[in-house]
Amino acid sequence: MFELGKTQSLLIVKELNFGVYLGETLNASMDDRVLLPKKQVPQGSEVGDHIEVFLYKDSKDRIIATTNKPLLRVGEVGKLEVSQVTKIGAFLNWGLEKDVLLPYKEQTTKVKEGDEVLAAIYVDKSSRLAATMKVYRYLERASEYKKDDTVRGTVYEIREDMGAFVAVDDRFSALIPKREFYGGIKVGDVVTARVLDVKQDGKLDLSVREKAYLLIEKDAEKLVEIMESFDGVLPFTDKANPEVIRRETGMSKNEFKRAVGNLLKKGRIVIKSDVIRLK
Repeated sequence: MFELGKTQSLLIVKELNFGVYLGETLNASMDDRVLLPKKQVPQGSEVGDHIEVFLYKDSKDRIIATTNKPLLRVGEVGKLEVSQVTKIGAFLNWGLEKDVLLPYKEQTTKVKEGDEVLAAIYVDKSSRLAATMKVYRYLERASEYKKDDTVRGTVYEIREDMGAFVAVDDRFSALIPKREFYGGIKVGDVVTARVLDVKQDGKLDLSVREKAYLLIEKDAEKLVEIMESFDGVLPFTDKANPEVIRRETGMSKNEFKRAVGNLLKKGRIVIKSDVIRLK
């Protein structure tokens, strides 16, 4: 049985002027044969020889074989370049003569020609090969990473209610939870992160920030830079709404309070009722 989007070893069952027919057995019926175009037939091949081919559909929606190797097969995840954007979606170069379609509904962010996107190949409801940026279901969970390991991965989807979904090594399932997610990260970014937790099912929780004790000095200097840009004044204190603090500084309220405490201890700031001033 032919498996669309996969590599198979098939027999040459008949030679033609324009190529050869392949099948699983020498007496395969016409319905159980697939064409390998002449330019793809290895030199010296004859009836009865096995050939390893990849099966996909041509522009007329017919199953066809090729000896070329695609960059991705069905179920595999990897990065592909956007070759064209059309009314029906984007087309990705996956190493074959015919590009694979990335439908708009399968995009997690708007893409443009030349972009490199993380995608998986699947068979759609019309039995055609297509690409998706929603790779969650195709990622592995059994990584060897453990708590506090440093990892790199590609952000492939962002959900405000959950955080940023990351493919660690473009292979393993991970999440930067909402509480650890800070502005500036977008789909397609490659991030370096720390493993916060390894879930029972193997999925990873990540943080793009260092441990608190390593961050205090950095956050304190960041506050100084912010205050210097506002003539030495920060127009709120640690009594402010957490959302205001996060929006203006990129820090959580606790991180902000620790940084303020650090500067106060060093005598670099003065805290008033509603503002913080540099000395």
